[in-house]
Amino acid sequence: MDYMDFVQVIRHYILGSNLTLGEYFGSRASDYGLVKLDSRGRVIQFAEKPKGADLKAMQEAKQSPYIASMGVYVFKTDVLLKLLRWRFPTANDFGSEIIPAAVMEHVVNAYMFRDYWEDIGTIKSFYEANLALTEETPMFEFYDPQKPIYTSPTFLPPTKIDQSRIVDAIISHGCFLRECSVKHSVVGERSRLDSGVELVDTVMLGADYYQTEAEIASLLADGKVPIGVGRNTKIRNCMIDKNAKIGKDVVIMNTDGVEEADRPEMGFYIRSGITIVAEKATIEDGTVI
Repeated sequence: MDYMDFVQVIRHYILGSNLTLGEYFGSRASDYGLVKLDSRGRVIQFAEKPKGADLKAMQEAKQSPYIASMGVYVFKTDVLLKLLRWRFPTANDFGSEIIPAAVMEHVVNAYMFRDYWEDIGTIKSFYEANLALTEETPMFEFYDPQKPIYTSPTFLPPTKIDQSRIVDAIISHGCFLRECSVKHSVVGERSRLDSGVELVDTVMLGADYYQTEAEIASLLADGKVPIGVGRNTKIRNCMIDKNAKIGKDVVIMNTDGVEEADRPEMGFYIRSGITIVAEKATIEDGTVI
């Protein structure tokens, strides 16, 4: 979303508005703040993540989608200062406190955004949004020459790939991929995938530092697990947090279809059926999840 487009529409078309909300036709209705509009596009009701009857009441019509707030607001400066300093000096949240009251007291309009937008406030939505970037023609494009997106400089060398198969994947800088298979996955910087590893539908966040070959050899000789993914490990439908250590001959596939689980002592959690290997966790050799 180009915020300048938003501001220009307000300047030229939404005259007299004290506050304008960015809105989107949403499907996961109860995850968002929802609005109802009048025929002029003015917001007449706002509900933060409603449930049950309150959710149903926010539907515009039987066949129409809900209208979700994107959490992007453009205020007139004086109105914002009055709301924060005088009207709600102890408020901590726009969605649940300030916006609902502003709708009752001020002219609040909606700016309907119809391009790609995703809320990544849950594990599932974060996971799906990242994997969507691996599609041949993704909904969101990092490579738009008119609006390029840059990462922070990490000054890492290129990734080294030896006899590996990569299909529909994003591989970050500084990785070592050796005789492995990566499909429909995102591999973060400094990741190490050993021979025989299979990564499918996985978001791997990578590592903050390298271990030397000597350190890795020493750890393996002592029966310990270095950072990265060990030989012949199979991983599917998973998120691997930073600096995780996954041993050899591990299987992470959640074949039992568990939806929710907490196993901090074993280094993993399951949310919405997605296995999450925790930051700095160690998954021992031969573990099956």
